[in-house]
Amino acid sequence: MAASELTIGFDADDTLWHNETIFERVHARYRTLLAHYHDAATVDRMLFATEMRNLELYGYGVKGFTLSAIETAIALTAGKISASEIQQLIALGQEMLAHPVDVLPGIPEILADLAPAYRLLVITKGDLRDQERKLARSGLATHFRHVEILSEKDVSSYAALFRRHAIAPARFLMVGNSLKSDILPVLALGGAGAHVPYPITWAAERVEAAPEASGRFFTLKSALELPGVIQTWAAP
Repeated sequence: MAASELTIGFDADDTLWHNETIFERVHARYRTLLAHYHDAATVDRMLFATEMRNLELYGYGVKGFTLSAIETAIALTAGKISASEIQQLIALGQEMLAHPVDVLPGIPEILADLAPAYRLLVITKGDLRDQERKLARSGLATHFRHVEILSEKDVSSYAALFRRHAIAPARFLMVGNSLKSDILPVLALGGAGAHVPYPITWAAERVEAAPEASGRFFTLKSALELPGVIQTWAAP
């Protein structure tokens, strides 16, 4: 394959910059807020169930999380939660949206090296404004030719994306931290995937086993290994 014909897609949250650690810190404060009503395990279980139930309504991202957190708090307290406590939950969501973008180590340098030789895309999901804001603040936007912010990352959404950008799956590599959203759908379409695990994986993104796709699936210890993996994948 010629390098000029190859396209590399990058997930954003927990691939280009830290994200799940922010949610984990907010989860801890959420448990503390509701500690005099329920134990931490119950709070976590109920919040996750509410988030999953609301995905079709709110999609992914901080705003949907905040609405689900408020709904869960009302349910767990049988409506006894105070207006001031609800205001605290709203403030948590606002803090998350205003949080500085903390780019992962090595990412700026890697993208700068890859951009002249490959067509780079951001392919992420979540709230449109929040993802646009994070990309703008990251300082990474100039490396990417296109930005795709999707409602979902599954086989049909990737297939539509390939059609929009005239991408041949065999000439596409997706880089991301989620096997479920970043890797498996692309492999199913005949593309390649580079899995860069993040220390924390949201429960909704976990899968039991890594896929088997010889020559098309790579597991990296960190993004610093990515240039070498791309060379291996792109070799004729």
